[in-house]
Amino acid sequence: MWRYTLRRILQAVPVFFGTTLLIYAMVFALPGDPIQALAGNKPVPDNVLHTLRERYNLNDPLLVQYGKYMWGLLQGDLGENYTGQSVSEMLAGRWPVTARLAVTAWIFELVVGIALGVWAGLRRGRLADTLVLGGTTLVIAVPVFVLGYTAQIVFGLHWRIFPTAGIDEGWPMSYLLPGIVLGSFGLSYVARLTRTSLAENLRADYVRTAGAKGLTRARVIGRHTLRNSLIPVVTYLGVDFGALMGGAIVTEGIFNLPGIGQQVFQSIQLKEGPVVVGAVTVLVLIFLLVNLLVDLLYGLLDPRIRYE
Repeated sequence: MWRYTLRRILQAVPVFFGTTLLIYAMVFALPGDPIQALAGNKPVPDNVLHTLRERYNLNDPLLVQYGKYMWGLLQGDLGENYTGQSVSEMLAGRWPVTARLAVTAWIFELVVGIALGVWAGLRRGRLADTLVLGGTTLVIAVPVFVLGYTAQIVFGLHWRIFPTAGIDEGWPMSYLLPGIVLGSFGLSYVARLTRTSLAENLRADYVRTAGAKGLTRARVIGRHTLRNSLIPVVTYLGVDFGALMGGAIVTEGIFNLPGIGQQVFQSIQLKEGPVVVGAVTVLVLIFLLVNLLVDLLYGLLDPRIRYE
């Protein structure tokens, strides 16, 4: 297991450097001068432009800029924006908001998605199966902003079940509705994966053998079939948690949540490259860490994976 873990860690290192380099290059390839953008339409003296560009390494080649950024990152420094504010301090108050939103959406996907998938998989071809497949197809087809605004109007304004915006009521009330909206798409895939995997495993030889040995249906499903069926589901849930952390821009905008997604969107508009790169770099680290945990859990669920 240790060799398997070490191999997965080493595989994550080039992925991290390659991803961050790509992000860095894309952000700083955006047109326009970020220093000039600070002044708007007002002229900036050449000596001021030169001083600020030197301070933020904008005159250096791309690889030199990236190398200086990574050296600071290894020391725990995400850099500064173009007004001298620490990126770490700017993001510190926003991470908890995005983390709570992502965890709420992820739990919703996990619990409801697996429950619907098991319900449909055990009743393949019946009404329950049709309802789950039809409902998840409908959710996937609806854009997130349509689903978000509709849920906000119906459950927030008309029925007053949930807060419509902001985080004044704290967790979980302020995060339930946006979490359900954000997690609804992942839930659809979790339900379908669980349903398909469970239905296939129920026809496997080992299930028939377990039944022939006299094991109860509940024990066969709970102890053997469901465990094997959850392997692809666990993989998807791990990958999706990282996607939830980085893909909450639209949801945070609809529900006015002051999270990382909202900060990244504002920073792109203001051409604050260091903030965008810093936020996305941390998201990449979270994504890689979650995927490493998923790989380890994958190896525990199916020991054969460790030896491939």
